[in-house]
Amino acid sequence: MTTLSDLTKVQLENGLTVLLKEVKTAPIVSFWMWYRVGSRNEPTGKTGASHWVEHMQFKGTEAFPGDAVEKMVSRTGGNWNAMTSFDWTTYYETLPADQVRLALEIEADRMVNSLYEPEEVESERTVIISERQGSENEPMFLLDEEVTAAAFRVHPYHHEVLGDQIDVETMTRDDLYGHYQTYYAPNNAIAVLVGDFDSDDVLAQIKEIYGSIPAQDTPRPFVRPEPPQRGERRVMLEGDGESSYMVVSYHGPDSRDPDFFPMLVLTSALTGAKSMGSGGTSNRTSRLYKALVLNELAAFMGGSFFATIDPYLYSISVMSRPGVALSEIEAALDAEIARLADEPLTDYEFEKVMKQSKAAFAFSAESASNLGFWYGYAEILDDYTWFTDYLTKLEQVTIADVQRVAQKYLVNSNRVVGHYVPKAALEVA
Repeated sequence: MTTLSDLTKVQLENGLTVLLKEVKTAPIVSFWMWYRVGSRNEPTGKTGASHWVEHMQFKGTEAFPGDAVEKMVSRTGGNWNAMTSFDWTTYYETLPADQVRLALEIEADRMVNSLYEPEEVESERTVIISERQGSENEPMFLLDEEVTAAAFRVHPYHHEVLGDQIDVETMTRDDLYGHYQTYYAPNNAIAVLVGDFDSDDVLAQIKEIYGSIPAQDTPRPFVRPEPPQRGERRVMLEGDGESSYMVVSYHGPDSRDPDFFPMLVLTSALTGAKSMGSGGTSNRTSRLYKALVLNELAAFMGGSFFATIDPYLYSISVMSRPGVALSEIEAALDAEIARLADEPLTDYEFEKVMKQSKAAFAFSAESASNLGFWYGYAEILDDYTWFTDYLTKLEQVTIADVQRVAQKYLVNSNRVVGHYVPKAALEVA
């Protein structure tokens, strides 16, 4: 057992990792069950399996049939949901504190007893295909998918979490159930509880409810490291709509790399402060917002940089203003990239960017539910201390570090550039 700053970390005999953090500010608890499985673990032919399994986990068990859990959680005034990403899948319930056992029992039951009835599998196939097709109506989704696929020719980060439509159309019930049985086991899971409870009491309940669930064979890692990129790659898409879009993605460091936090500060300066890829402060003071939006070249500009197990991407997304060519936007973007590599940030800008980065972090960790997310996410990446040490590592970043990672990562040979141009504009040209 490990205890640090009122957080208790325990591993049960069956391999389940348990993190308990008492927060007495409100009479609520947030329980998260994390699994070390996401789109990164999917071979060709089974892309989208993790996301589809997430959907199936809401279809019931013998103990909690159909929508029984939905009704039980709603009656308490609580909420529950789930998410699938590149490296993980997670489920959570946020409930009144006196309902903590309900959350523990829900997740223990569906860890091993989900039914995967054939008719439910087929029903959800239709839902996911519809979700996929709806996303394809968005030019930015299509462009991001093409750019990511070009960036990762070997590593399984190359496909969307939604999966390829052909795989969603052809995967069987047994494929999904096999994925579930392979990855949904206590020794591949992390249970996180944050809120108003007594750790000794709750730990006893967790041991009672989860201790008898048997460990499974450790899933064989599906690891195919991406080879170094040997030059700039470009993709061009044509489609419906009236606006043009551009995505520029640079290969970046993984979450445990010493360059991760300098890169995080760099992205804050260039495209605005984010907290692990989403949610953050306004990007209106960032360099690219000023260069592209305020100069009326772009209607929108945003950036994303995720904490991942393996090296992923720093991506810049832009929607052009009417009549502005993507080549003009790209030239302005390249000029800002070059300036960041050639000239160190001023003391004033560096101080501002650091404050924004800290604020984005603080905003993302202000509730019991958010803390449950952070602790589990950090444990997936490495250890929960990745989260508790976040600000310390951020504060160690220097101006020289930011310039160094700009020179290392933001080079043309390390990027993929994608353009989406409306067919109507091409026909006029």
